[in-house]
Amino acid sequence: MAWDVTSLSDRLVRDVIVYILAPLALAARHGRHLGYRVDRTAIRNTVLLSLFVIPFYVVGSSLPSIRAYYPMWETSAALEQFLPHALAQFVIALAAETYYRGLLCVGVREIGFKSVFISPVVYALHHTGKPPLELLLSGPTDVLFGAVDYKSNSILPSVVAHGIGLGLLDWLVLHPPLIPTEQVLRWLSWLPLPL
Repeated sequence: MAWDVTSLSDRLVRDVIVYILAPLALAARHGRHLGYRVDRTAIRNTVLLSLFVIPFYVVGSSLPSIRAYYPMWETSAALEQFLPHALAQFVIALAAETYYRGLLCVGVREIGFKSVFISPVVYALHHTGKPPLELLLSGPTDVLFGAVDYKSNSILPSVVAHGIGLGLLDWLVLHPPLIPTEQVLRWLSWLPLPL
């Protein structure tokens, strides 16, 4: 967290080094597996997790606080600019999931299902400064992603759900909301958070 970045390319370099290469080196040194595997269970759980989280991104993209915060890095809806941006975001999701679900969950799965509860606090800390609703949801999201990856013995489900979600969210906030903002605000008016 002390390595500050100012651009998407800087973030990519930092995240690949800190969240992919360092965990992979640590795993190799200690003979651990971080969930870099694809099989039928992982693919099925990837589809199910992605289908579950996509509506959250769609609804969230209508909220003023989310629309004001995203996209975090400058881009446009023009495909020649957006596609490289979305690919970079996918690599950032791969990095985050390698660390949080790979190293801190699948990598220590021998301790049992409780491994899914190792990273939620750290994961939430990495979401400070983001919209309050996102911060509130980060802990439960971490547990959900960890549980699915633990059961899959693969980080594929969380990588795809997170990566597609980031790209989808950025795409949606660059366009008029799919669900009217007023409607979403009414649905969520019971939450004691600024939306």
